Amino acid sequence: MSASALMQFETEKLLAAANLLADAKPAAIAWNGTSASWLGFAHDESLCAAIERETGIPTITSVLTLNELLASRDITRLGLVTPYHREVQARIIENYAGLGIEVVGDIHFGETNNFAFAEFDEAFLADRIRLAARSEPQAITILCTNLRAAPLVAELEVELGIPIYDSVAIVVWKALQLAGIDSGPLRKWGSLFQ
Repeated sequence: MSASALMQFETEKLLAAANLLADAKPAAIAWNGTSASWLGFAHDESLCAAIERETGIPTITSVLTLNELLASRDITRLGLVTPYHREVQARIIENYAGLGIEVVGDIHFGETNNFAFAEFDEAFLADRIRLAARSEPQAITILCTNLRAAPLVAELEVELGIPIYDSVAIVVWKALQLAGIDSGPLRKWGSLFQ
């Protein structure tokens, strides 16, 4: 949460990257990041507006896609699995409470090193998702775009009987929708792709 760490999420830097991507004339631009979940959802809303204004290309983010999914499915009880430390997790929970969503399965790993997020193995992640399910949420989200959880989703949804929204998978799903591309080949990433 330091000022130097938060500089990586400045709109100007992301806008410069989006302008480079725009040269390829994509059907959509996707910010595959979860920082707005603790910085505030307005961060991604203004980022998308700036990118769309600058490039003319529809823009989405992992967090705004998650919020859209939760709203469209009337989810008010959420299981939350992240690698983040307590301060970040508390801000995420507070922001979702502002949307009327109660985090009932609060699982976080207390990690602060971004590279270390990718080192959590699939067995560890599956166990933490199962822990979140014990609180009987209506859905579970794996909220971090540096975790290797997407390939676990389909099997765990069947096992637990709960929809699971991985922040990497959902932004890919939304981008494919915007591009008019069949998402069926990614069925292993969960029911969203069926």
